Amino acid sequence: MFVRVKSSPNKPFAVNSTSRGVYGRFIKGFRALTFGDVRLTGRNDELARYLDVRALPSCKTRGNLTFGAITVPCALGRSGLTQMKREGDGATPIGQFELLNVYYRADRGRRPQTELLVEALKPADGWCDAPGHPRYNRPVELPFDASREKMWRTDRLYDIVVVLNCNMFPAVPGRGSAIFFHIARETYTPTEGCVAVAPDHMRLVLSKVRAGDIMRVLSN
Repeated sequence: MFVRVKSSPNKPFAVNSTSRGVYGRFIKGFRALTFGDVRLTGRNDELARYLDVRALPSCKTRGNLTFGAITVPCALGRSGLTQMKREGDGATPIGQFELLNVYYRADRGRRPQTELLVEALKPADGWCDAPGHPRYNRPVELPFDASREKMWRTDRLYDIVVVLNCNMFPAVPGRGSAIFFHIARETYTPTEGCVAVAPDHMRLVLSKVRAGDIMRVLSN
């Protein structure tokens, strides 16, 4: 059983069925305006595997990500971690967020090897960060008539980007948008609230994860 979520410009998502699962629903085949499928597997807790993220005691904007035997450094939000995420606060939210799907820049590197759904980014891809808009925290096509983030960046941060199930179903206005797992700057400077790792580490982690795995940002 699944819930199909359809979108159209400037309209909220319509949910056509109900189901159950670790997040209260199965999501399959969510189609963005012009890019992206976002899927929730509804994997049972006892089958889910966790990518654990902890801040360093000595630096609130740096941390480690551990997945099984893999531990790699990561960058966190400029405001550190938070239990109460707010739009624009620059903090990485504490909680559990399923890895949904992957976007990558085909013009800058090879397709990531992963069991997650992967799609190439396009120059017109964006992400709405306007809390009052019906497409808040959803992918959009540019140009767009409200505040949005451009996914096609001049830097390398979104060369590979994983969408996390953070404030997605439903998207609560003002509780944060575009919380991704993406590529870090070489110096691991702080993010705007995302978790970021080096390109080689991202490819390593993606090669090991499967649908239903969860990023768990811990409060130490």
